[in-house]
Amino acid sequence: MLGQQIVVENQGGGGGVIACQSTARAAPDGYTLMQGYVATHGTSPATRKVPYDPIKDFTPIGMIGATPNILVIDPKLPVKDFKEFVAYLKANQGKISYGSAGAGSLTHLTMELMAQQLGTPLTHVAYRGVAPALTDVIGSQTQAAFPGLAASLQHIRSGRLRALAITGKSRASQMPDVPTLEELGLPNFDAVQWYGVVGPAGIPPEVVHKLNDTLNAVLKAPDMREKLAGEAVEPMPMTAAEFGAYMQRDLSRWTELAKAQNISLD
Repeated sequence: MLGQQIVVENQGGGGGVIACQSTARAAPDGYTLMQGYVATHGTSPATRKVPYDPIKDFTPIGMIGATPNILVIDPKLPVKDFKEFVAYLKANQGKISYGSAGAGSLTHLTMELMAQQLGTPLTHVAYRGVAPALTDVIGSQTQAAFPGLAASLQHIRSGRLRALAITGKSRASQMPDVPTLEELGLPNFDAVQWYGVVGPAGIPPEVVHKLNDTLNAVLKAPDMREKLAGEAVEPMPMTAAEFGAYMQRDLSRWTELAKAQNISLD
């Protein structure tokens, strides 16, 4: 659609820090873009010092989409729904542990946000990735987790995990019977794993507009929507300004939580 060849360069390392630094240093001409996500521009800057400013060093181009996180538990626990789980937490304070994909990850902070709103602390066990965290819930080593929907879907459908609630503003099409946390009484619980496009700070507005229009057109394509649905990602086309405001709100949310819960990885 742009009439340009696009070269994808996978810059691993530092949870996205290397890619962020490389992008922030690039010429602001619209020819260097980056797929940012909740960690690079939300949870990581909220919980540790990073060598870039997630807002000032970047130009927001547009949102790609998001996938919800889903609260799953060991099906051996004597609870069948979220209300019973909350009652079980309150009756067993200090005895319930949960696994995350790592300290400061979205899977960690989402559970801490829920614990904060419920007023019921849980014991955090950090793993090197979401797969081993889910393995230990399945094996009854921990009792709960809050992974992304795509990572847990097969385990829920097989009965090895029990799904109780989901983040986001609406129920997921893949799990229509699982209520959102907002439905269950936890306000402003739209925490999701989002993905978007950013560039270095200072890209001219007319270039941003063209890139945003192109991205949003791509997100409407049936084959793209089908591909994203396979990863449990809901397309979220929006203007560049709307995406910038979204990133700012998300960063503020996790920064406030990290301070309130004393979560710092420095």
